[in-house]
Amino acid sequence: MGIQIVFKKLKIKLRNYFITGLLISLPIAFTIFILNFLFRLLDDALSPTFTKLLITLGAPIQAGYRIPGLGVFMTLVAIFLIGVITTNVMGAKLLQLGEKILERIPIVRNVYTGAKQVVTTIATTDTGAFNEVVVVEFPRKGIWSMGFITSQTRGEVQEITTEEVVNVFVPTTPNPTSGFLIFVPKKDTTSLSMTVEEGIKMVISCGIVTPKHDKRDALHKGSTVEIDPQTINKQDIST
Repeated sequence: MGIQIVFKKLKIKLRNYFITGLLISLPIAFTIFILNFLFRLLDDALSPTFTKLLITLGAPIQAGYRIPGLGVFMTLVAIFLIGVITTNVMGAKLLQLGEKILERIPIVRNVYTGAKQVVTTIATTDTGAFNEVVVVEFPRKGIWSMGFITSQTRGEVQEITTEEVVNVFVPTTPNPTSGFLIFVPKKDTTSLSMTVEEGIKMVISCGIVTPKHDKRDALHKGSTVEIDPQTINKQDIST
C-alpha cells in the first residue's frame, strides 16, 4: 500500500514537471519556429535580388552570393513597418479584415487565435500595476479566488461603504488581461507570500504552475497596501 502511494505521488510529480516544461517550452519553440521561418523566407526571396543589385553596382561578388543576416534584418524591418502601418486608422481596418478572414479558416483560426492570445497576454500584462497577491471569497462565500490589489479605494465608492476597502482585480484564466474589479474590505483579504509574477504564472497555467511555499510563512489576514495620497505609485505594505 505504501509503495502504491509513493508511486502515485511520483507519477503526479512527474506529470506536473512535464506539463510545466511543456507550458514553458511551447511558446519559446513556437516563437523560434516562426522567426526562423520568416528569416529563411525573406532570405530566400530577397537575397538573389540584392545580390544582382550589388553586382550591377559593381560590387566584387559572384552570382549566387548570399548576404549574411539579410533575412534577420529584413524581418526586423518588416515587423517595424507592420507596426507603423497598423497604428493608423486604415492599417487597423485592414488588420481587422485580415483577422476576420483568418478566423474563417478552420485550422489557421485555432493557431492564430492561440498565438495571438499568448502574445497579447505577455505583452499587455503590467505586473507593475499590481501591489500584492491576495485571496478573497469570490464570487460567493466559501469560494476563494486569487486577486491582485491595485490600490486603496477612493472617491465615491469608498464614501458609500461603511468600511475601508481596497481595489482587487480578480483575473480570468488563462488570460489574466481580463477579469473583475471588486471592492473588498481590507479585513476580508488574505495576503499570499508569492510575488505578483508568480501569481500571474499560476493564473496563466490554470493552477498547474504553483509557486513553492514555506509552510512556516503563515497567511496573514487584513494585510494590504497603504497608498500615499500624493503619489499613487508609492506604496508600503502594512499589517
